[in-house]
Amino acid sequence: MPSTTLTAPKDNVGRGMVLALIALFIFSTQDAVGKYLVQTLSPFQTTMMRFWAFAAFAVVLAASRGSLRAAFQTRFPVLQVLRGVLLVVDIWMFVASLKTVQLPVVQSITLIYPLVVTLAAVPLLGEKVGIFRISAVLVGFLGALFIVRPGGVPLDWGVLFAVGSGVAYALYIVFTRKVSASDTATTSMLYVGVVGLVLSSAVGVFFWQPLDLQEALGVGYIMVTGVVAHGLMIVALGMAPASVLQPFNYTSLPWSIVFSYFIFGHLIDLPTVVGAVVVVGAGLVVMARERFRKIPAAAVPTPPGRE
Repeated sequence: MPSTTLTAPKDNVGRGMVLALIALFIFSTQDAVGKYLVQTLSPFQTTMMRFWAFAAFAVVLAASRGSLRAAFQTRFPVLQVLRGVLLVVDIWMFVASLKTVQLPVVQSITLIYPLVVTLAAVPLLGEKVGIFRISAVLVGFLGALFIVRPGGVPLDWGVLFAVGSGVAYALYIVFTRKVSASDTATTSMLYVGVVGLVLSSAVGVFFWQPLDLQEALGVGYIMVTGVVAHGLMIVALGMAPASVLQPFNYTSLPWSIVFSYFIFGHLIDLPTVVGAVVVVGAGLVVMARERFRKIPAAAVPTPPGRE
C-alpha cells in the first residue's frame, strides 16, 4: 500500500506528459490545416471560427466548475482583457504568416517567445535576469536572424507577421504570469475565450466568405480537435506541473517539418535547420534556468491554434 502511494505521483506525471504530447501533436496538425485554409480564406475568418469553439468550451468548463459570475471575478480586469486581445492578434499574425512562409520556418521564428518572455518580464514583472539568461536570449535571437539571413528566407510580410506572432504570444504569457498570482486558470481561460470571441467576431464578420466542402471540413476539423486538444491539455496540467510540460511545445517544430514535406512538398534547407536548433536550444536553456530559479510558469492551457 505505501509503495502504491509513492509511485502514483510519478505515474501521473508520465501520463500527463503523454497527454500533453498528444495534444501538441493535434495542435500541430491544426497548423498544417490552417496553412491550407489561409490560401483561400482570410485569417480573420478562420480565427473567428476557432474562437467560436474555444469560447463555447471555456464557458462550459467554467460553468461545470461553479458559477460563471464567480469565474469572471478578477483582480486584474484590464490585464485579463489585454490577454485576450494579445492572443487574438497572435493568432491573426500566425495564420497570416502561413500564407507565404513555410510552416517549419514560421514555427522556428515564433519559438523565440520564451526568449521574449525573459526580456519582457524585467520591466513588466520586475524580474531580475542575470548574465546567463541574457546570453541565452542573445544566442537565440542570433539563431532567429540566421533563419531569416540575407538571401535566405525572403523578408516579406509573412516573416514580419511570424515575428509579431512570437512577440504577441510572449506578452500574453507574461501577463498570464501576472494574473495567475490571484486568478484561477478557469478565470484566465474564460476571459481569453470571451474576449477572443468578441474581438475576432467583430473583425471576422467583415471578411466572411462562403465555404466550399473542403474548407468547411478543414475549419470543422480545427474547431472540433481544438476542443479535444484543450481537454487533453487540461487533464495533463492536472497531472504534471506546467514547468515540466512547457518544453514539449518545441515538438511542434519537428512535426511541422514532417507535415510541410509530406503535405506541401516543402523541405527546409540546412541553414534554417541550424538556426531552428539554436533557437530551440536557447529557449530550453532559458526554461531550465527559470525552473531552477523557481520562476512561476503560466499554467494556462495552450490557446486555440497555438502550440
